[in-house]
Amino acid sequence: MAKPKKQPRPKAETPKGFRDYFGAEVTERQHMLEKIAEVYRLHGFDPLETSAVETVEALGKFLPDVDRPNEGVFAFEEDDTWLALRYDLTAPLARVAAQYRNDLPFPYRRYAMGPVWRNEKPGPGRFRQFYQCDADTVGAPSVAADAEICGMLADTLEAVGIPRGDYIVRVNNRKVLNGVLEVAGLAGEDKAAERGIVLRAIDKLDKFGPEGVRHLLGEGRMDESGDFTKGAGLSEAQADVIMGFMDARRADGAATVARLRELVMGSQIGEQGVQELETIAELLAAAGYGPDRIVIDPSVVRGLGYYTGPVFEAELTFEITDEKGRPRQFGSVAGGGRYDDLVKRFTGQEVPATGVSIGVDRLLAALRAKGRLTGETQGPVIVTVMDRDRMAEYQAMATTLRQAGIRAEVYLGNPKNFGNQLKYADKRASPVAVIQGEDEAARGVVQLKDLILGAKLAEEATLEEWKSQPAQVEVPLADLVEETRKLLGRHQ
Repeated sequence: MAKPKKQPRPKAETPKGFRDYFGAEVTERQHMLEKIAEVYRLHGFDPLETSAVETVEALGKFLPDVDRPNEGVFAFEEDDTWLALRYDLTAPLARVAAQYRNDLPFPYRRYAMGPVWRNEKPGPGRFRQFYQCDADTVGAPSVAADAEICGMLADTLEAVGIPRGDYIVRVNNRKVLNGVLEVAGLAGEDKAAERGIVLRAIDKLDKFGPEGVRHLLGEGRMDESGDFTKGAGLSEAQADVIMGFMDARRADGAATVARLRELVMGSQIGEQGVQELETIAELLAAAGYGPDRIVIDPSVVRGLGYYTGPVFEAELTFEITDEKGRPRQFGSVAGGGRYDDLVKRFTGQEVPATGVSIGVDRLLAALRAKGRLTGETQGPVIVTVMDRDRMAEYQAMATTLRQAGIRAEVYLGNPKNFGNQLKYADKRASPVAVIQGEDEAARGVVQLKDLILGAKLAEEATLEEWKSQPAQVEVPLADLVEETRKLLGRHQ
């Protein structure tokens, strides 16, 4: 009789394109999100949480570079209905605004934070699950709402630790671009494919440069690996119009707007877009946001297909070193724009909306690159166990520390080897260990071991420093909180 086939053990590995986040990373993210949320709340925005799963119909098809209905999202079928993990936080907001339109105050101002999922090819630093942090205003037709979002984005970057001069918020208007496309002879449904290629080409200006973009506007572009990307097939004259638009930025906002007005002359939608940009520039200037923080920049396109008016992008301007050791600018960490047609999909009526999305993981990476985050976080005070029979007393010490607002835990591993307890504390990045054996208990005292100072002294201290800065002190049990605070204060 054949033996039953042994079931192989499952591999302990994350799926491709996903990753796990541990203590310090999660804590850093939480702290940053709290700072962002505080800025949003100051501007009058309320929090909203939506389901991670939406119907594919509600999500719509707005991701760039996809051809099949469900490509780009993680989708599954249930009871003849296709469901999918949300690919951003904006599409669910449109559904909420339509579903609860009779209950919500309009304009509705909300912010949302959480993971989103995209079924895209993963790569270095590119994951299929990532965090976004959005703020949107639904029901405000005035571009004053767009200007407010841009200003709030600048305030947010500074609040989380990106200093003025290390970022710039760039603003454009899709109506201006539509006007340029119209002038270039690319209006109408029959030119939709060409317009899509042009938009993606403009969006790659930073990556490919003007020459590479011109190739994409024409016959196409071949990269270093030999892969060929089909172009929009524009004539030289048409490509000149598009390239002129991309080169329209001038020394200040007024000069840029004047140049854009020349480029869209004769296009009603284009002229409307230029007027909106002019209004945004005036509002931002009046609110104190100068060109050192926010600029009009025609090269901003944004990839998603639902934008209908102003679009904006926050770019970090400081240099970092890439994986090949080459200097480069950090790049974009946030973007957004106006999407007046998104809610209309549900209601049949136009509902104006505008908002911004911050790429949380990229912003965290930027803060690390600036040295604002170390990847380290202080662990809890460890109450060591010298006598298993006195576990209740050790738990009482930890409770006393917690009630005073000090993070603390009792060692719950095998206490037989005291060295293992200190190794555990070291792995937990614990600042202090509380030690009480039978002798200390009889005398009503505890030993407090400064683990941070102890490690430092062990590495580099002289004998005199060892004597003048003892890493372990004996204190009355009644003074546990006060003396622990003193030790923690050494390393704040």
